[in-house]
Order: sequence, then structure tokens, then C-alpha cells
Amino acid sequence: MQEKRWRILWIDNQVSNVVQSGGQPKDSHREKQKYPTLKPYVRFLEYQGYEVTLTDADPESIALLKDETYHAVLLSYDETTREDNLLARLRKVDAHIPIMLLTFEEGAEVMQQASLYDVDNIFMMPASGQVETASKQLALSLAFMLEKQAIREAYTPQAYVQNFNRTHISGGEARRSTSGTDWQAWIDTYVRLVEWELRLDTLHNVDELKTIHEMEKREANAAFANYIQNNYRHWLEGKTSPTLSVDVVYRYVIPEIQAGKQVLFVVMDCMRLDHWLKIEPFLYPLFDIKTDYYYSIVPTATRYARNAIFSGLFPLELAERHPDLHAEPDNTHTSINRHEKQLMHLQFERHGIPLKPPLHYFKIFDARGEMQYLHWLSVADRISLTALVVDFLDMLTHARYEVDLLRQLIRDEAAFRALVHAWFQHSRLYEIFRIAAERGITVILTSDHGSLRCQNAAKISSQAELTTGLRFKEGRNISCAPEAGWIIKDPEAYRLPGKTAQKNYVLAKEDYYFVYDRQFDVYKEIFQGSFQHGGISLEEIILPCIVLEPR
Repeated sequence: MQEKRWRILWIDNQVSNVVQSGGQPKDSHREKQKYPTLKPYVRFLEYQGYEVTLTDADPESIALLKDETYHAVLLSYDETTREDNLLARLRKVDAHIPIMLLTFEEGAEVMQQASLYDVDNIFMMPASGQVETASKQLALSLAFMLEKQAIREAYTPQAYVQNFNRTHISGGEARRSTSGTDWQAWIDTYVRLVEWELRLDTLHNVDELKTIHEMEKREANAAFANYIQNNYRHWLEGKTSPTLSVDVVYRYVIPEIQAGKQVLFVVMDCMRLDHWLKIEPFLYPLFDIKTDYYYSIVPTATRYARNAIFSGLFPLELAERHPDLHAEPDNTHTSINRHEKQLMHLQFERHGIPLKPPLHYFKIFDARGEMQYLHWLSVADRISLTALVVDFLDMLTHARYEVDLLRQLIRDEAAFRALVHAWFQHSRLYEIFRIAAERGITVILTSDHGSLRCQNAAKISSQAELTTGLRFKEGRNISCAPEAGWIIKDPEAYRLPGKTAQKNYVLAKEDYYFVYDRQFDVYKEIFQGSFQHGGISLEEIILPCIVLEPR
């Protein structure tokens, strides 16, 4: 006999019969076949360490739940079908206690009742003669229902160490390699890191394990920055390369258009992989989901990365072919991505692909824009391609260090993920996806770049005024510590404009951010812990591209 751990309330209208007849129900032969005695189950659970209280359906069960402490309820499904619905009344007494429905029935009604009242599990009771096996299955289901979190808390650290030891060698090989063909290994490494982050988010009292994971991620980002610095130029010279920003439309959008599908192309500005994984569960019931990955061009700033997606051109090619559409920051325009519709139209023209009806483009800045687009999509006739840019995450990222309340809400990456999850669940963007699914519209969802939480300030200087970004800057005669940033002195070799103006670029590595020497300590404190983009990190460069086919 094991020590009792859990108190279980078992509610079944057989109980009075079991008690009156020494364990044999006083029913017809058919009922005896349908309802085997409960005693073998109770005895097995008690042997497994449970303290089981058997009670009739009413009124004793409600009184017991009110007056005593129980850890779970086992409830015969028959009791939920009565006019006064015992399951509903149990939930009024305790909205959170785990409930397992015991049933002999199959069909939609059982699942409807279970979903309506947040039942944690459904257990099919067997016919007579299978009691021994069923008792073991019931005990296993009950243990998992009650102890799932405790098991996760106990086992995850052990699993993490085993995974770390198993993958550290292969991951280390990727980190030490200088080969440009190892880009898939880096994708695998990043996906693994993010998946573990999401697992660790669900645990308590694992601060030491989270610290180890952060150290592993920092080590990976340091090696990844060197990898990009050593290989990015080779990719641009035509050697084997990953899918880059300039390839996204050609590889993912155009094939769906050519297949005759209606396509909604969504670029969610500044969405990272971990953000997508928090959104994915909401879309899974609506779509068949295929997730792929691509590398952002550098700098990983909206002005460069998103224009590369919509144009299919590197920044230097865009500046040379369409100087009127290559937007530079100025004081007269608020958007440096104001030509995206024209850029995408030109890209389709270049590939000889007509769009009928014509391309529709919309950018959502606020709730009003969400409503406008939601209405348009609801009433629009058949579409060929509609491109949608969603700025919410990027705006939230930038506003975090400006608004004290947001700094409190988004203390770290885990809090950021939780906020993204809550926002999307209640957003009109979610409704837009629902309408797309209902209308049979294929959705291509991606991001232009990610963001990184900046923890280390690095001094930067130049002989001329620099741009304002904290993770990348452009100007002339830039200098910074080599461990903090990668200085690009030959921009045309990296398909960036600026040779004629003698422009240099500097991209932050790891979790550095750039601060001028003047008032260094002041600005270091302001931007410490802020989420920024423009530099080189796994979070900023490796991005999901998801094809969502309506179910």
C-alpha cells in the first residue's frame, strides 16, 4: 500500500446500490453488464495511493465538495444528462477542480458536455471482464491529469541536460564551422533554442536552468554573428545560400498564385519565431500549417529588409533601378516603406505574372485600420493577391522603452511572448485569419525581421552624423569595438548603396547596442533591456515563413 497523496470524489448513482448489496448493483441483467461493480476500481486506486470517497449523485456530492477538500472528481456521464445537470452545479461550487468524465457512451454529446464545462479528461469504462486492465488505465489517466505539471517540473530539467549534452556536440560543430552551406544547421539550432524557451516558460523555480539556457543562447549568437560575417558575402556572390528576403515572394507567394489560389500575404513587422509559436495554436484549427524558414538580409531594419521582400531586390539594386522608390529617411515623410505596393507590382511584372483582379495592398497601424481591412475582406469579390502589413509588434517593440507601463508589462522575452499571445487571441487580425479560412483564401504569413533584447552598451563614434538605430548605423568613418559590431566599409560588395557617398555600415553583434560617447551612461540606462533590431542575431535574421491552407 502506497502512502495516500490525493483525495478523489467519485460520483455515481451506482453507489447506493453498491453499498446496499455488498458491491453488486440492484439492477436488471442488462444493467449489470453495462455497470460493473465499482469496488475493484476503488481498491486499485487506493492501492495506488488515492483516498477515494464514493457518493451518490445528489445531494450528498455537492455538500461534500463544498465542505471537504478534494483534488479531483470522477463523475459518471449519466449524471450530466439529468435535467438539473450535476456537472454544471459542480462547476459552480469549484470552477477549477480537475474533473474526469466516466462514460460508456460514444458520440458528440459526451464531447459537447465535456467542452462546455471544461472537463479535463474523458474515460471510456469497459465492458465486464476487462476491469483489471481498465483499473490500470484509469489510474494512469488520473495520475497524468493530477500530476502533469509536477511531472513536467521534475522531468524537464533532466531532459534539458540530456538534450544539451546530446546536441552540444553537433551544435558546437555548427558554431565552429565557417562553411556557408551550414545555414540549415543554424536554423535547427535556433528552432531548438526557441522550443526549449517555450517549455521553460511553463515551469517554476528553474531560474538556474533558465540562466544556463541564456548562456547557451548567448554563446550561439556570438558564433552566429561570426558565421554571418564570414559567409553573407559569399551567398550574395551566387554560392549556395539560404532563402533570403529577396526570395520570399518568388518562393512562397508566386507558386500559390500560379496554382490559381486566392492569396493573402501577411508581413507582420518584427515578428520573431517565438511570437509565431505563441500564435500558431489559434490558427491550427483553421488551417493546415507548413512552417519554413528564411534569412533576412542585413541590415535587419525595416527600411532594408521589408523593401527587399516586396521588391525582390537587394537595396543597391533597388536604388539603382528605381531611385524614385528607394526611400531615404527625411523630414517630410513619416514612412520609409511607403512604396511597397509599387515595389510588389514591379516584382510581379518582372516575373511576367499578371494579377487579375489587381494587387490589393493595405497597412494596419491601429484598431481603425484593422476594422477597415476586416470589412474590405468580408465583402470583397474574388481576389488574386492581397498584401497586408501589420505594424503592431514593431510599434510595441519601439514603445516599450518609451512607456514605463510597457517596460513593466514586458520585463523579458517570456513576458513579451505572453503579451503577443493575449493580443492575438483578442485581435481583429485573428478575425481576418478566420474570414480568410472561411473564404478558402491561402495565407502566407511571415516577418521582415525579428528583434533582440539588448543588454550590453557599446561606444560608437564617427566623423559625421550617423543614423539613429541602436543595432545598426550608417555614416562615414565609423568606429566601435570589434566584438560589438561588424563594420562594412565596402557596401556595394554586400549589395548596399553608399559607395559614392563613402558610406559605412555597422551592424551590432550578440546583444550589443550602440551609444555615443557623450552622455554614454545616461543613454545606456535608457535603452538597457530594450528590444531593438538592425543587427546580427538568430532572433533578428532567422525568420518563419508559414503557408496556411484552409482546412
